[in-house]
Amino acid sequence: MKKRYLAMVMAGLMMLLAAGCGGSSKSTADMSVTEEAVTEMAAEAPAEVMEESGAVQSGNGIQPVSETGRKLIKTVNLELQTKEFDSLIEGLVKKAEEMNGYIEGSSIWGSSYYYESTRSADYTIRVPSDRLDEFVDVVSGLGNVTYKNEDVQDVTLQYVDVESHKKALEIEQERLLELLEQAESLEDLLTIESRLSEVRYELENYGSQLRLLDNQIDYSTVHVTVTEVERITETKERTFFQEISDRFNDSLYVVGRGLRGFVVGFLGSLPILMVWAVVIGAVVLILRKAFGGKREKKERKPGRFHRSRKDETLEKPEE
Repeated sequence: MKKRYLAMVMAGLMMLLAAGCGGSSKSTADMSVTEEAVTEMAAEAPAEVMEESGAVQSGNGIQPVSETGRKLIKTVNLELQTKEFDSLIEGLVKKAEEMNGYIEGSSIWGSSYYYESTRSADYTIRVPSDRLDEFVDVVSGLGNVTYKNEDVQDVTLQYVDVESHKKALEIEQERLLELLEQAESLEDLLTIESRLSEVRYELENYGSQLRLLDNQIDYSTVHVTVTEVERITETKERTFFQEISDRFNDSLYVVGRGLRGFVVGFLGSLPILMVWAVVIGAVVLILRKAFGGKREKKERKPGRFHRSRKDETLEKPEE
């Protein structure tokens, strides 16, 4: 491989010298040869990287690496119930900090000024992969676990593939820099610099992919959902009579909660009900006075007319 590389470099130097001495038509032909040489260098780089790293190629690609070098991305989902909501959240955040982890995202909802209800929270926590099991065990002990799920994604082949491409591009970049120092014509400079820009762009892209994979591999993700409850849900297996007893207790609990809610709502709304009672009473009095006065006037007019006729009859002389 080294002999072939030296031969290619010598061929490139010969073409550069010929390009500097030839005419415009000959320079164009030599330019195409230079581009072919740069392309061949780009194609040979990955093979050289694979030979130097000792990776074995098979018909389907890279042969799987040993178990000790596997790249794994782990994600855990937990759902917890608790009566001590604030204490659990405090312990969750504190434990993440103790294990050199960090809170990637969080949200809490379920309470307001006018209406009080049970609260809930969602936390996304990143912890070092080597301490994932310890962290999950501690968090599981903070509340009642109602759901737990762990997902493991093997990205070993993807990681090796990206890393191999990155190394190949680094080798190609070194070769292009050597040719750039030896280039004498403007056409050669433009060709090499164009390819060099493409290589640097691809290197940055592969570097970003590796940094993202390293972060996901080194730090596992734990999604924790916390729900505040008044009664803890039993997760252990129950007998037939225990189920009946629990169902009966649940019914009593629902009835009690309903009565409590009604009483609390009624007493809490008394100030508003009193205001409405005063307003409605005032409206009723006004309407009664308005319609009652008109009715009295109608009743008084016929009475006076009847009495006047009667008086006239009494005043007539007897015959």
